[in-house]
Amino acid sequence: MKPLTAKPTFDHFCVPIFLSLALLAGCDSRPAGSIGELENVWGRRGLSDGRLQKPRAIAIDAKDHIYLVDITARIQKFDTQGKFLGRWRTPEHANGRPTGLSIDRHGNVMVADTHYYRVLFYSPEGKLLKTLGGKNGNGAGEFGWVTDVVEDSRGNLYVAEYGEYDRIQKFSQDHKYLLEWGSHGSAPGQFVRPQNMAVDKEDRVWVADACNHRIQVFDTQGKVLKLWGQPGQGVGELYYPYDVDLDGDGHVYVVEYGNHRVQKFTSDGESLGCWGTHGREPGELHNPWALVRDSQGHVFVLDTNNHRVQQVAM
Repeated sequence: MKPLTAKPTFDHFCVPIFLSLALLAGCDSRPAGSIGELENVWGRRGLSDGRLQKPRAIAIDAKDHIYLVDITARIQKFDTQGKFLGRWRTPEHANGRPTGLSIDRHGNVMVADTHYYRVLFYSPEGKLLKTLGGKNGNGAGEFGWVTDVVEDSRGNLYVAEYGEYDRIQKFSQDHKYLLEWGSHGSAPGQFVRPQNMAVDKEDRVWVADACNHRIQVFDTQGKVLKLWGQPGQGVGELYYPYDVDLDGDGHVYVVEYGNHRVQKFTSDGESLGCWGTHGREPGELHNPWALVRDSQGHVFVLDTNNHRVQQVAM
């Protein structure tokens, strides 16, 4: 199979890549507040099957199959040990690559096709099943840059977008527009790049409000239920949180793109410690974008600019 090639691209990050490494330091040298143990590292930079090129979203299904999308617009499927199981590619990618992946309750892969203003739905084998959106705009069912999509227990979909609009739209399981909330800003209920979401057992929607350096929690109608986080490098502070995940036992895991770490919280925002520091070695991270947890509770961190996945016990 011919290796894929990718043109250099610039994505609209809210943190400049030239920020000093000192500013971006995380929990280094295992100080007080550090938790977690590295269990495995897999992945290698490249364009051939099984290799990764700046992966920026990760999802895991009920069978513990892991799906990654990288800057070449490839969606690759792996087992939890990093064994390559298959791949496909989004139909268009010249304008930019997807930045969000989720699994729906039927086991299908939902892709936030960011720069094409839409959500793509695939079977686990990569067959395109349907599309939501595709038109740029701020009307009902139109999108800006789509960052993520999640599903609640009733099959309703929540689609986050950033750029000019910074909002979340809710759709029924048959893709009918229901409502929306949010706007660009820093007040409660507003966003500056809602990068990733999670839905808990009570159908509350958790949002990593990346450029406001905080986590917001909403009910299914968009009412703010919780809001916590402030910018900084210390334990309990956040710096560009790009993903949020829940373990169902009251713990919240947040990936910080800017602090090069994963931080574990209670559901009320009390930090239980962090794992990771800036670097290239195993146990170090370079601008991580996302994480998932498997059925055994292992955490898989998408170590984006190191082109790999790190497995951690937290």
